[in-house]
Amino acid sequence: MVFDGYDLIVYGTVQSSLISETGWGLTKATAGTIGSMAFVGMMIGAIFAGRMADSWGRRRTILGCAIVFSIFTILCAFAPSAAVFGGLRLLAGIGLGGLVPSANALVAELVPTKWRSTIATLMMSGVPIGGSIAALVGIQLIPAFGWESMFLVAVLALMIVVPLGLRYLPETLAPVNATGSATGKAARKAAGSGRTIEEPIGFKSLLRAPYLGVSLLFALATIATLFAWYGLGTWLPNLMQLAGYNLGSALTFALALNLGAVAGSVITAWAGTRFGPIPTAIAAAAVAAAGLLVLVTGPPVTVVYLMLVLAGVGTHGTQCLIIAAVASHYPGHLRGTALGWALGTGRIGAVAAPQIGGLLLAAGLGVNSNFLAFAGAAAVAAVLLAAVGRKLKSKSSTPSSPTGASNV
Repeated sequence: MVFDGYDLIVYGTVQSSLISETGWGLTKATAGTIGSMAFVGMMIGAIFAGRMADSWGRRRTILGCAIVFSIFTILCAFAPSAAVFGGLRLLAGIGLGGLVPSANALVAELVPTKWRSTIATLMMSGVPIGGSIAALVGIQLIPAFGWESMFLVAVLALMIVVPLGLRYLPETLAPVNATGSATGKAARKAAGSGRTIEEPIGFKSLLRAPYLGVSLLFALATIATLFAWYGLGTWLPNLMQLAGYNLGSALTFALALNLGAVAGSVITAWAGTRFGPIPTAIAAAAVAAAGLLVLVTGPPVTVVYLMLVLAGVGTHGTQCLIIAAVASHYPGHLRGTALGWALGTGRIGAVAAPQIGGLLLAAGLGVNSNFLAFAGAAAVAAVLLAAVGRKLKSKSSTPSSPTGASNV
């Protein structure tokens, strides 16, 4: 998750350098398009790797994704053109996108249900920790060694994540037979009749009763949340430079956002366990929307830092809690697929955010147009999560809720 967060922020740290130093002819709009390429890859990776993790195993999928994103991120440092750079970012994104649902599915099966929300949220704190590292490293590396050095850091993933994963990661998934039906743990005896029920896995199961409504709401809420989170991650350093700050100061604003997200992971882990992930997620999304709206007023620099911390707490905290809610709501044989569905479709927001941010700036609407767009997305997420809460509450009161689906 640390390397996932590093990759989120790394493009934002080098974006100005790519526009001014490479000779690739990038504009704000085309830079936004390239920024979206990694998120397109993440969407592809999350959708298919979640399904792969349910079929082939969590461990194998996690390690494969780690190798893919490391290799293609390293190659970005040697890209000769904008088109090649964008293609490499897309391929690296496939690995990154597949890593998150697979890792969350694994963690959900390694810890007791009582602690699932807490541990999943704390694990996801690796994302803003990685983003904070990218901002800190960028302040030192870019002036000294150029933007290329930021992508060479991914060598550490190959040296650390893959060997440790091979040594320590367990496999938690029951075997899957040739027809794609889960067996072993996923197969159950039918209420004393001695018959074994083969439970189908795959997206078809998510998009029909009893999961259809909640699956769609989770997907829409994730789209809105990731629009705000990835939009800020991609554009914040550039936005603050446009607002008159130098690169070093702009990167410290990105650091504030990510440190807020780290704090948000801890706060929302505690609150999610105490009050439930969905009510806590609603509050976190509302906090993010309020903080971003304050930025539009042009407050003093101290208040800017505070509001960015709150935006980090709210946007990343909301996403962590959505992941925890999805992992708890669906039965084990659908967990990886459900996480892949929510995070994969949610990447639509991540893809759209850099594009829309660039287009708003190119249209001359100014820095505040971005903050308004991201604040609006956070507010929409709060409304959608309220609908999820109502749906789950009504479902929990229905006696026919399926066995194995733990309501939030």
